[in-house]
Amino acid sequence: MDEKYLTVGQRLVQCVKISLPQGTKTAIWLLKLTIPVTFAVFLLDFFGILNVIAGWIAPLFKLIGLSGQASIVLITSFFTNIYSVIAVMTTLGIGQREGTILAVMCLISHALIVETAIQKRTGSTPWRMVLTRISASFIAAWGLNLFLPGEMDVANDNFIRETKSFLPALINWLTDMSVTTVKIIVLVNLLLIVQRILNEFGLIKWILKPFIPLLRIMGLPANTGFLWMIANTLGLSYGGAIMISESEEGKLSKEDADLLNHHIAVSHSQLEDPLLFVAVGYPIFILIWPRVLLAIVFVWIRRFEIWIKTKRA
Repeated sequence: MDEKYLTVGQRLVQCVKISLPQGTKTAIWLLKLTIPVTFAVFLLDFFGILNVIAGWIAPLFKLIGLSGQASIVLITSFFTNIYSVIAVMTTLGIGQREGTILAVMCLISHALIVETAIQKRTGSTPWRMVLTRISASFIAAWGLNLFLPGEMDVANDNFIRETKSFLPALINWLTDMSVTTVKIIVLVNLLLIVQRILNEFGLIKWILKPFIPLLRIMGLPANTGFLWMIANTLGLSYGGAIMISESEEGKLSKEDADLLNHHIAVSHSQLEDPLLFVAVGYPIFILIWPRVLLAIVFVWIRRFEIWIKTKRA
């Protein structure tokens, strides 16, 4: 049957049929990456290796007014999610001012391995994405240390490690990973189905119309608007899943994807992750706006680089 004669219901079913195989494939790829990384981090944490690494870089943190214990928190964020970060901060008894600075750093630099692999798949250079996120987190910390009121209450630098039994810790990891697996499978497939339906009925352009001026200010192409919305509401991993789909279908150029990656590397998941920190007493304004402003700066720096290369060509 000619597509133009399909009913609305048939078009919806067609969107689901087309999206599910692609969504399942992308979800499996994410899980193949996520499960080994999180298990490796579980082992590093259980045997105290993360604490050793944190001890090595503690002197660097003191240069920006943070205690040595802060390095444990940031190192944890590099390999894990915000839930783990909050658990470590609570265990270490990090103060309000230092905790606010650390929260912003971790919101920028969490889950580096998994999220960098996603950004590599969508056309950005991995080392550049890692450098962008880590440098942005330290720039944010430096600025907040200058402007936040009050003196730094430097915590005890003794690295506290809770004694755990291996089997209960392993069961806890398996439970968390099971929840994460279901979340990835369901959300990736659901997002790809929604995206295809919006494309099928021409709704994306109407949803994005109010955001076009904002995208211009941020230095982002108009066709990245939907992906920008997904990354800022649900996170980089899920936004990346749709970016992979768009890139493979030729709807998103490598240059446009790279510009978006520079933004969402610094500023993503502006709903769930900041609210987790708000729940334990940190100010929402500081958790969001430094990341947004830094993301805009990094995108325009990247645009300037591209312009310079074009002039030289």
